[in-house]
Amino acid sequence: MSNHFIYSTPIQMRTAVIMMSQLGRLPSRPRHETRLISEGVHALSYLVQRALIRAKSNDSQLKDTPPLSLFSCRLTTSSPSMTSPSSRTKVIIVGAGIAGPVLATFLKLKGYEPVVYERTSGVGDRGIGHGIAHNGLAVLDQIPGLLDSMEKSRLDRYITYSAIEEDKRVLLDMPAKTPPGIHSTIVVRRAALHKAIIDIAVKNDVQIKWDHKLVDLEQHEDSVTVKFENGTEDTASFVVGSDGLHSNTRICLFGEQKADYTGLVQTGGIAPTPECLKEPRVLLNVYGNGMHIIALPVNDTQTCWALTQSDPEESKESWNAVDNHIADEIKNSEAATWDHGISELIGTTENFIKYGLYDRPELKTWHKGRVILIGDAAHPTSPHLGQGANQALEDVNTLVTLLETYNISSSASPSTETLETMFTEMEARRIPESSKVVKGARRQGELRVVKGVEACIKRNNEYMEIWKNRESLKKWVGNRD
Repeated sequence: MSNHFIYSTPIQMRTAVIMMSQLGRLPSRPRHETRLISEGVHALSYLVQRALIRAKSNDSQLKDTPPLSLFSCRLTTSSPSMTSPSSRTKVIIVGAGIAGPVLATFLKLKGYEPVVYERTSGVGDRGIGHGIAHNGLAVLDQIPGLLDSMEKSRLDRYITYSAIEEDKRVLLDMPAKTPPGIHSTIVVRRAALHKAIIDIAVKNDVQIKWDHKLVDLEQHEDSVTVKFENGTEDTASFVVGSDGLHSNTRICLFGEQKADYTGLVQTGGIAPTPECLKEPRVLLNVYGNGMHIIALPVNDTQTCWALTQSDPEESKESWNAVDNHIADEIKNSEAATWDHGISELIGTTENFIKYGLYDRPELKTWHKGRVILIGDAAHPTSPHLGQGANQALEDVNTLVTLLETYNISSSASPSTETLETMFTEMEARRIPESSKVVKGARRQGELRVVKGVEACIKRNNEYMEIWKNRESLKKWVGNRD
């Protein structure tokens, strides 16, 4: 049990002494029972301290501090406010995209000392939008105030059309309902989601250090030293690589491996929502000959969209705005003539972005020693199942859960053997599922942009058959080999 507590009043000191002395008189108990008793002492002492501070302080910053949630103290072995920084288990997270700051926030709430390093200069406006499904929302919802802090949209219906002249029809029209107790999908601008995640991490005193590009890792018996291009170094108990498709953490662990270009590119943007798409709020898919477009509302007034086409010439995964030449190509394309609000979306978009779609072959292991990969660093996927961010968030949830299962203390560095055992179990849980998503997403992308009238009609018929029942849909998405 940590002895690095901070008590500022005699009442708090006496309370803590009595509680700890009673704990000391308890007979020998199994490890998990002792840990739960210890957690109770920590949580109760912390609540007493916070209550006394709030009672005598008018500081606005303290007033704005969210109350301690059951989630943040339930499994914590040392509270952030009750231990000195030097006593906490330090964790370095490489990558401040979506999963990295979320993981850091969870770790901070549980008493660890996470530090996030990111190669870019700060929060930007890159990307288009994210659909956060029930599995991702179940993770984000555990961080108090996060979902409420971002501008977002929920969906009312899923509608899919065929736009080819020889087979114009509705392929799917169904309500976007979820079973009771299951989160319904939300859609949010990528920039808004990223800002909200960064803001909540900073609010919880997570350190995020920008302009730090990882170049090397050096593993020791009980720690890892990370080295950056700017000459700085840092050392932590263990390292989590969450630095995306072009992960330098992955290169340090397993060497340089070229990402697989899927042969597809997307061009898209954000536009004012056309009148025909305002009510109901629709996840819209339209299939053409050699092209497919998806459109989703990101808030009450705007809709994001992305057009997928095949392109033998490899395009970078840059997510940056394109020049007027590319924008004019899209505005003059066949898709720009489609009904159902598509022509309006393309015609009113001001900033277009174009990017290649990539994935990677399945890794048999995500870790080496005291370093593990999560998210796109471990299993990058093309976006056709809408599961990239959601799978990364599932990785976060699994890792945080296993830290509890293996009783890895927030105030003592675990052994390499313990970490490797935990990482191996995480891989056993997550690699099969994430691999199915990667393969399923690639298949979806290829099927969406088939060329030729006969192939398109066959695709349309196959979609309608699959959507008739949930089991065939799950099999088609997961594994049709």
